[in-house]
Amino acid sequence: MYWTLELASKLEDAPWPATKEELIDYAVRSGSPLEVLENLQEIEDDGDIYESIEDIWPDYPSKDDFFFNEEEY
Repeated sequence: MYWTLELASKLEDAPWPATKEELIDYAVRSGSPLEVLENLQEIEDDGDIYESIEDIWPDYPSKDDFFFNEEEY
C-alpha cells in the first residue's frame, strides 16, 4: 500500500467518520483512481471506524505543513 498527496486528497471530502467499506463506496462513487481503491482494499479491516485520512495514512501532511511561518525562523 502506498499513498501520495494526490491519492490521499481524493478522500478529503469523504464522509468522515467512516468504515473501510464506506470509504471504498465513496471512492467508487466519486471516480477516484484505481490506486485509491487498491490502497483502501489493502487496509486490514477489524471493523474500525476511521475519523480522518490520518487514521489511514499517519504521515498525511496537515495544512500547517504547507505554510511558512516567519516567526519560527
